[in-house]
Amino acid sequence: MEVLKIATAGSVDDGKSTLIGRILYDTKSLTDDKLEAIEKTSKQKGYDYLDFSLATDGLVAEREQGITIDVAHIYFSTATKSYIIADTPGHVEYTRNMVTGASTSQAAIILIDARKGVIEQTNRHFFINNLLRIKEVVVAINKMDLVDYSEEKYNAIKADFEALMSKRDYQNQKITFVPVSALKGDNVVSKSENMPWYTGPSILDRLEALGKQDIFNVGTPRFPVQLVIRPKTDEFHDFRGYAGKVYGGELSVGDDVVVLPSQTKSKIKDIYFYDKKYQTASRRSSVTITLEDDINVSRGDMIVKAGEIPTIDKQFTAQVCWMDTKELTAGAKYIVQHGVNKVLAKVDTIHHKINPDYSGINSDITGLGVNDIASVSFKLNKPIFYDAFKDHRTNGSFILIDTQTNNTVGAGFISQN
Repeated sequence: MEVLKIATAGSVDDGKSTLIGRILYDTKSLTDDKLEAIEKTSKQKGYDYLDFSLATDGLVAEREQGITIDVAHIYFSTATKSYIIADTPGHVEYTRNMVTGASTSQAAIILIDARKGVIEQTNRHFFINNLLRIKEVVVAINKMDLVDYSEEKYNAIKADFEALMSKRDYQNQKITFVPVSALKGDNVVSKSENMPWYTGPSILDRLEALGKQDIFNVGTPRFPVQLVIRPKTDEFHDFRGYAGKVYGGELSVGDDVVVLPSQTKSKIKDIYFYDKKYQTASRRSSVTITLEDDINVSRGDMIVKAGEIPTIDKQFTAQVCWMDTKELTAGAKYIVQHGVNKVLAKVDTIHHKINPDYSGINSDITGLGVNDIASVSFKLNKPIFYDAFKDHRTNGSFILIDTQTNNTVGAGFISQN
């Protein structure tokens, strides 16, 4: 079954957790004991409705404060798709959590409170989705029940958000506006009778309609080798296969390929998934590939099509989201983990900090603090093979690891060499 991962973003009290809880409830994805707990707690709080936010806010501090602090992953399925929702915090101080949740998502839901309209945090949420090249974005204008289901109010917020869209640099996004009431269930899973003026899909209808062409950016195939398979059994005595996951495109039997970094050439002989052979390995499929020539291929190497070789270099510039309380400064050394490869890197230049509310850049900086986003150049101790993030989300991204603590301290998105 096809799996769709969705990042959610919303400011405090926009109703994000309630929206997710409503989706789980209306798709009958809540277990009986979870539903019973929600009903019991809602009564204890004196509510005359079910508090669906209790379905997602798992930490005690989240339940006490009524806010989302940590990234949580919620799973549910329909008859046609399986879904993973990354429930991310909306606070400014949790920008790093939002980036983490959205970095592996194919679609996003941005919530806006119909009473407040587009605010500074909305700019931030849209900026992160634009930065991470999320191709499909649903803008859920929530709490429509509190503005009397006003079409005029909906249109005004939609116009403000469209003005924000003019500032983006990633133009391949499809934006769908949906007026909803998460509390009442309007246009979340089922179409609302309270807003006959809205003729578009519900949120779930829109997600159900998404195909691979809607959510994946077109890229070139990249096959990072995770494991060399040598059974050395009587049946497979001379078998040498290369296991990994195909990113960005398709690989087929007979394709002329190049192995990086050696740049040795060969052809794809067979493609296996367990004990079955296939003619083509589609995007995001995990397979084992054999080559016609017995050449040296190791874990961390990459198999690409001839004529579609990525950049091979010991330096690059990237947009970095800094996640550590200890500042990033010029000259500092970190481990860059790019795919399965780890290389030592030095911060060469911090060019400027990027204000994620679309208010411009700040060049007068000496370091990056937690949640800062900036353009940074690195020099590496050995070459890696990469694409610009705008061309290839997987091969254009990396994480930074502190050499002393081994903590992940930053996430990066390569812009150029």
